[in-house]
Amino acid sequence: MGKGDKKSKRGKITIGSYGVRRPKKKKKTIVKPTKKTKAKAKSKAKK
Repeated sequence: MGKGDKKSKRGKITIGSYGVRRPKKKKKTIVKPTKKTKAKAKSKAKK
């Protein structure tokens, strides 16, 4: 269990590979906001 071990996380960092012990980080997707149509303003009726 060291830098030369292909199955350990430290070994995968040293070798530069990925796997179960060292998964790749998922990229965050950027969601663009869609244009919203202006909704009709509701007037509140007071009694």
